[in-house]
Amino acid sequence: RFLAGDGLVFVTIGASRHPMADPADVNPDPIRGPRAELSIRLTAGGPDLQLPNLHRSLAMLAATPMVEGLVLTEDALIDLGAPLWDGAAFTAVLLTRDVLPSVILPEPAEGVRFLRAVPVTANEAAWVRLRGAGALRDAWAEAAIDPGDPRRVPATFGPDG
Repeated sequence: RFLAGDGLVFVTIGASRHPMADPADVNPDPIRGPRAELSIRLTAGGPDLQLPNLHRSLAMLAATPMVEGLVLTEDALIDLGAPLWDGAAFTAVLLTRDVLPSVILPEPAEGVRFLRAVPVTANEAAWVRLRGAGALRDAWAEAAIDPGDPRRVPATFGPDG
């Protein structure tokens, strides 16, 4: 956890120790394969912002490749089914490319990508399942919603969508 501008950034470390593999692969390559670390960037609140248990949720998200066999990719939706932190309205995250550059590893290992885990509500997660990640990002942009604001209102969707 560290400060960045007027917000907070949480970044995992160690999730990329092993490459992610398809859970159906009975003999995954221990060197080759995609690797990723996660970040959560919250753009408002400053150092006083209290986010109890967010670190636990981030650890659970980072463990999904090893525990559930999930390969973390851009536009992936991961639903925890519980608040990301105590009292949060957000129960899922939408992964997107982070601003941190990839870490190059010696061949033949693939580099480590950094993916930003953007908090989403249950309704927003349903919207992603129905319309896709781009449609949710469009709804945020249209409503001038900062998805990194931990106190933000959820996006609302009209009767036609």
